[in-house]
Amino acid sequence: MQQPASISTAAATDAAPILSVRNLKKFFPVGGGFLKRPVLLRAVDDVSFDVRVGETFGLVGESGCGKSTLAQTIVRLYEPNGGQVIFDGQDISHLKGSRLREVHRHLQMVFQDPYTSLDPRMTIRAIIEEPLKNFGVGNRKEREERINFLLERVNLHRYFANRYPHEFSGGQRQRIGIARALAVQPKLVVCDEPVSALDVSIQAQVLNLLQDLQRDFGLTYLFIAHNLAVVAHISDRIGVMYLGKMVEVAPTETLMTAPRHPYTKALLSAVPSPDRSQRRERIILTGEVPSPLNPPSGCRFRTRCPIATPHCAEEVPPLREIAPGQFVACHYAEA
Repeated sequence: MQQPASISTAAATDAAPILSVRNLKKFFPVGGGFLKRPVLLRAVDDVSFDVRVGETFGLVGESGCGKSTLAQTIVRLYEPNGGQVIFDGQDISHLKGSRLREVHRHLQMVFQDPYTSLDPRMTIRAIIEEPLKNFGVGNRKEREERINFLLERVNLHRYFANRYPHEFSGGQRQRIGIARALAVQPKLVVCDEPVSALDVSIQAQVLNLLQDLQRDFGLTYLFIAHNLAVVAHISDRIGVMYLGKMVEVAPTETLMTAPRHPYTKALLSAVPSPDRSQRRERIILTGEVPSPLNPPSGCRFRTRCPIATPHCAEEVPPLREIAPGQFVACHYAEA
């Protein structure tokens, strides 16, 4: 079975987008009943960004900001309430049936929890072979060769194929999940917090594996995590989310050295550094994160922002380019 050609991630900044998200919205009705309207939980509210061919686009934000919902809406596990998801030149926002199924051959996902994302009743061979069968890839011999190749490529021995998920550690299970996602040779892999459930030492191994696979197979990643240091380690560009909104998008080096949104600055100040000369003054945000059931007017970060003014409550700040490749949703980003 032919393997995909390699692509250089260094050239990703000049490549065309393989994924374009435009004004995407996903709301969930909460409550309601007899003569009572449900309240809308605005998990993803008007989010736009691009992912270029061959790059890793990191998405970061605290728990509950809508990262995972965004990922699952992009791969169409959720139906969007508005906006567009354009993948490989095709609007997949409302595809169904066989047309959506064909898209999923090129758009795969690695899930957060390696303990629940694998069917405990299936052997590892059956788990990795399932997408190959679903898309009619290869005959039995070719599928067996592909399974053995993928297991060895994620640093697991081929004799593990006859075992069941409960016989593996968390890190090994996540490797199996990665092998399953790569089985049908996708163009884009959405990694939804793939290392957050793993020990720190195992996290580094999985991150390095993902980078090796990207180099060898020409993959593009949308990588999601709540740990800014982890996202910075693997990403070419980073998007920062807060309460369902994208507040800053920039190349990794720019974001880590010259963040412009107050929320990004607060996140970055919390990243530990062994070098005292590089340590930042810690920014402590006051107040609780507002509920997505009743988000603040105007800028959603204004209730915790140290530079907020009355204007911030009146107008939603647009995501605008304030430096080459750096987009910020803040009225006072230049201050």
